[in-house]
Amino acid sequence: MPLFSIITIVYNGEALLPGTVESVLNQGFESYEHLIIDGASKDDTLNLIREYAQKNPRIKWISEPDKGLYDAMNKGQAMAQGTYLLFLNCGDHLHSPDTLQKLADSIEPETDVLYGETLLVDDNRTPAGTMSEWSTRKLPEQLDWKKYLGGMLVVHQSFLPRRTLVEPYVEQNLCADFDWCIRILKKSRKNTLAPIIISDYLMGGMSKQRHRQSLIDRFKVMTWHFGWLQTIWAHLVIVLRSVKHKLIRPKNKRY
Repeated sequence: MPLFSIITIVYNGEALLPGTVESVLNQGFESYEHLIIDGASKDDTLNLIREYAQKNPRIKWISEPDKGLYDAMNKGQAMAQGTYLLFLNCGDHLHSPDTLQKLADSIEPETDVLYGETLLVDDNRTPAGTMSEWSTRKLPEQLDWKKYLGGMLVVHQSFLPRRTLVEPYVEQNLCADFDWCIRILKKSRKNTLAPIIISDYLMGGMSKQRHRQSLIDRFKVMTWHFGWLQTIWAHLVIVLRSVKHKLIRPKNKRY
């Protein structure tokens, strides 16, 4: 059984997929599988996947139509055999060739969730800073589900849960990853901070492209877990924190 299952969702990603796959293939640590879930791409993505899979037996893949991002992520999750899952979507990279080794070294006997820092990069792969530098909140040394009342704390690409704790993503909600993380953290025994940058996150994902709907969906998820009163209060705090953050860092564009 591999220690890590790395899951990559892709659709028409011929330009971005090679960088993502190479960041995994360059790892010195070899106890992993790389699952590539393609949504029946119309470009050269499928040929690229086949070429990579022929070169490395750790790469497994499917290519078929899906009902959207979270449907595809559920397919990858169902295929996974590793102890821990890592969703590294097309365009995102493992930060360095020793990332998986450092993650493995950070695991403690009761670790159910591994998490760490994320580097934001633009379309040219130019670093824009870490999420802690860009966000209104820093990466916590102690992570628990109640801290998600203030919003997403750990970027999904730097959140590695034990596979036995995961549940299917809800669909038709842009913040399904937010809900997924909270549900996992409610069951987790120990959440271990890996003191490294785990992933390079390509700015401009789906939830940022549809920002208004993302905010509505986040509110909905928070009411599921925290109730209406706490959610409303939390959003007042989030708005005030966001205004303060924009005044301090007015030149930052939205990631």
